[in-house]
Amino acid sequence: MSKGVTEALAFLKSLGTPAELENSVRKGYAPSTQLKVNSHIHLPPNFSAFNSVAQAIELAAAQQIGVLGVSNYYDYDVYGDFVAGARKAGIFPLFGLEIICLIDDLVKGGVKINDPGNPGKMYICGKGITRFAPFNAEADKLIGIIRKSDTTRMREVIRKLADVLAQRGLPINLTESDVIDMVAKRHGCPRERIYLQERHVCQAFQEAIFAKVPAGQRIEKLTKAFGLSAAPKFGPDEAVKIQNEIRAQLMKAGKPAYVDETFVNFDQAFRLILELGGIPAYPTLADGTSPICPFEEPVETLIANIKGRGFVAAEFIPIRNTPEVLSKYVKAMRAAGLVVTAGTEHNTLDLLPIEPACLKGVPVPDDVKEIFWEGACVVAAHQFLTLHGECGFVDAQGKPNPKYPNTTTRIAAFKSLGGAVIRRYMEKK
Repeated sequence: MSKGVTEALAFLKSLGTPAELENSVRKGYAPSTQLKVNSHIHLPPNFSAFNSVAQAIELAAAQQIGVLGVSNYYDYDVYGDFVAGARKAGIFPLFGLEIICLIDDLVKGGVKINDPGNPGKMYICGKGITRFAPFNAEADKLIGIIRKSDTTRMREVIRKLADVLAQRGLPINLTESDVIDMVAKRHGCPRERIYLQERHVCQAFQEAIFAKVPAGQRIEKLTKAFGLSAAPKFGPDEAVKIQNEIRAQLMKAGKPAYVDETFVNFDQAFRLILELGGIPAYPTLADGTSPICPFEEPVETLIANIKGRGFVAAEFIPIRNTPEVLSKYVKAMRAAGLVVTAGTEHNTLDLLPIEPACLKGVPVPDDVKEIFWEGACVVAAHQFLTLHGECGFVDAQGKPNPKYPNTTTRIAAFKSLGGAVIRRYMEKK
């Protein structure tokens, strides 16, 4: 774990003691205005719209984002760089993570959760993680299982993709090491931080194809390579569309370069978030797919489903949702006692605005923004308390903090404490 991460956590801990901040809350010490917040982006070397951490921070600052959360897959050394930049820019940092797991009984039942293409596959987020410098033994074991499975699979995907393209007239001799080199060069990051994702592989092969095949020959070559009966709906220079077609036509289930995915189970994913000191949160897709996944429809069923699995928080990526459906889901979930956050992911090359917006860029309704701000404050308070070794919004077993008699008072208290923590950070930066 990098020195930068350790220093970042130490700085956030140094904002004061829990008793001091809680006393200040009683005296009315909190932000006077709601800040712009994004609780979920991906930073390189995860596949990301951003070329660097510095670019993400620069854009967030220019767009007046006050609170920014990062939710990377499987390596967190970059969080040190993130906090250093955020501190200089006056942006409060939230730490998160994202995990994919498989729920066997829902696989067998054909139930789609928050992945419309794969029954039983669930994305889970962890909010407010702090115990990643260093990992404890259980977290290290679980992270090791995930990293090994992902690395083995990506190595085989790259091999199969190269074989398929060669058989179809496009010999592109890339290896796992070549793809890692591409990611390291693009983002200027150490190779040991890099855990490859499918989108990294697609980008590397697309770039190699562009370097090898003149623009005038690409459509013909790609039509044959993809096994299409008609010319594809993209131009020879549309890099992102070609990357997406590589993934869709060659790497998805049933396609020639597909390799079975291996995931941890739900209990392991949930446990990892708790071992890292976080709050397990359910990423809600809602009308981000049509029809809405059965696990999530109607919203009352979704609430029962996720509460039944121990979630006390949920998250949205509003750019997937219409404002009407977003409002319906967020308000119902918040009324049911769930903390709700929102972000943008930025896990494609599309450089969207940092502040979350609904489908087609329609603004998030103000009353929903207020709920997302509340959620960010709760996560900030949870981070602060766990850094001091105290019980956060949930305890080490994922149970709600027993200090409070009910959900309403617990959320209100954490919102106020988180607001005070954010204000203290802004004054001390």
